[in-house]
Amino acid sequence: MLLQTPAAIGALRLKNRVVMAPMGTNYSTSDGLSTARDKAYYAERARGGVAMIMTEAMVVTEQARPHLNSLCCYHDRFIPGLASLVESIKEHDCHVFAQLNHRGGLLRRSVLNMEPVGPSPWINPNTGDAVRALAVPEIHEIQRLFVAAARRLALAGYDGVEIHAANGYLFQQFFTRRINQRTDEYGGSIQNRMRFLLETLDRVKQAVPDLCLVVRLSASEFAPDGYTEEEIVSLAQAVERAGVAAIDLSGGSNESPQLSKYCIQPPSFPRGCMAPYAKPIKDAVSIPVMVAGRIVEPQDAEAVLASGSADFISVGRALYADPHWCLKAFGAVKSPIRQCIACNVCFERLTLEKDVVCVQNPMLGTEFEALEYAEPRFFAAPHTPRRRVLVLGAGVAGVEAARVARGRGHEVEVWEKSDRTGGQIHLAVAAPDKTEVQPVWDYRWSELAAMGVPVRTGVDADAARLRAFAPDYVVIATGAVPRSAPLDTSKLDARIPVLHAWDVFRNPSIIAPGAALTIVGGGMVGVELADLLREKRCDVQVLEMLPTAANGMARNNKFELLERLAAAGTRVLTDCRIDGIEGAHLRVRIGTAEPKLLPVGTALVFATGPRPDRNALGLVEASGIPHALVGDCNVPGDFLSGLRDAWMVGLVIDTLPAGQSSEAPDVPRPTTAAARKVSGATA
Repeated sequence: MLLQTPAAIGALRLKNRVVMAPMGTNYSTSDGLSTARDKAYYAERARGGVAMIMTEAMVVTEQARPHLNSLCCYHDRFIPGLASLVESIKEHDCHVFAQLNHRGGLLRRSVLNMEPVGPSPWINPNTGDAVRALAVPEIHEIQRLFVAAARRLALAGYDGVEIHAANGYLFQQFFTRRINQRTDEYGGSIQNRMRFLLETLDRVKQAVPDLCLVVRLSASEFAPDGYTEEEIVSLAQAVERAGVAAIDLSGGSNESPQLSKYCIQPPSFPRGCMAPYAKPIKDAVSIPVMVAGRIVEPQDAEAVLASGSADFISVGRALYADPHWCLKAFGAVKSPIRQCIACNVCFERLTLEKDVVCVQNPMLGTEFEALEYAEPRFFAAPHTPRRRVLVLGAGVAGVEAARVARGRGHEVEVWEKSDRTGGQIHLAVAAPDKTEVQPVWDYRWSELAAMGVPVRTGVDADAARLRAFAPDYVVIATGAVPRSAPLDTSKLDARIPVLHAWDVFRNPSIIAPGAALTIVGGGMVGVELADLLREKRCDVQVLEMLPTAANGMARNNKFELLERLAAAGTRVLTDCRIDGIEGAHLRVRIGTAEPKLLPVGTALVFATGPRPDRNALGLVEASGIPHALVGDCNVPGDFLSGLRDAWMVGLVIDTLPAGQSSEAPDVPRPTTAAARKVSGATA
């Protein structure tokens, strides 16, 4: 396996080819200090087997903070916390680099009132903020700040520093002629547009010669007027001549959703999508090259390495989803990898100034994502009485609760009322590009099978069955059902069927190819249904009462989907209220305009959300058995909220009063010597 072979970056020997990409968390204090949460997050990924960690982008000046709770290194007071963070990473035979960045024109006035600055006057497309051009003395001051920050990082024990010159930030703004309109020594020719970065590298190397230097570049801007392949190859060769030890390749620019999708790719992008753009750069330099871009499974990384496009793989969101990615990839932990599904909730949370979370890993950023909690079946059960647990519902949340509870040593059985397991996962994967969501189910189902948890379908729980099973605890995970139509449809033309979005996802054939129809509800479900019908060449209009559509979807994914719908002629009408139905027409008001009639088409489909299915709650309450609702039957939401419910309820069972225990079943133990070594578990 190429991925597992050692290799070097400068004088550093890395134990494998996996580098953790620098990704924000918002886990620090509001004034930029490292916290215990930072340490636990990074230490678990070091324990998980990566060879090197790039900690998240740190700013070099208080005037350039990107997020409310981002790590900082612009003052000596940050050194002790960073030193402690570095120590927690190095305890696990893992090198650690820090990324230094200045967002320049992408600074946001709405976040700590940061002033956007850049090579030339410009408008930040994301915010509409005016960008002020830097004077030459200010450029030199920023270079001094990079040097001072690098010194602090060396004192904190970092092995190296990555200068962020990609993804639309300040150094890239200077390099691309579409933004840099200067006529002095920092603009015009390619040599001048490189100057800011190359001078900064030289100053850092002179000041901290023992610190290993890496530069991150965007292999392409993916903009029609962006820099050319020839230009980025020239820049890569120039930074090699400047003495950097490696080049780290990403793509795109975070200046707009249209370009940001090449940095933080939606699920429609192929695995290893940046490899073809990295190859010409890799061929043009002799130093190691890292590349990111939709690396989800080990075979994705292997394919990139085998293609000769890179020497190291920069794994990003996949390590949010599973900090133990390497241990599983290399066989030290015999459990499937929890795969990133590219939902981009993580990135969206950062954009909204919230702490990072992950749909696949709802315990991200907590002590409960440690291997002992994430994969409890490899560890001795805690010293608490074992309980007999019944889970009602074999959807994603129910199976997750069963996985955690059984892994903790409890006796677990799952009952499913229907004849099919999976709950809403079958709806979630029905839309185009949503097959990437399937691992949310596959990982958990395979774990349940490995532990031998009985799952019984076609079981309608009643009082007699409940008494016969005699559980100590019941997890109710019965999901949700479609909500009734939110308006009176009695006056609708009788020839027009009224459907729910779930009906169409379950059986798309009920809509004929090329049919004209109306979807009421332009949230995530409504627009994804429109995307499914786009493939059937249907004439679709989507009506949404809010000012924007696809709310709740991460913006990179949302904008790409809405662009795709617009290109196909799908009409998404926002700020649209339905006043009534008149035969084959809807009477609507769009914004403040006068009411008008819209033809419904051949079907009226509602995508207006579900309601909790709590039919089993009364039965369980009457039994007096301790219980909890998890997932959509608790509060309809997304996989993140449902899985978080389920995981934590699985742990709660350990705390039940001793009198409610049952005989202990056989407790799973670590199945391999490697797993025992990793976990510290005892056989």
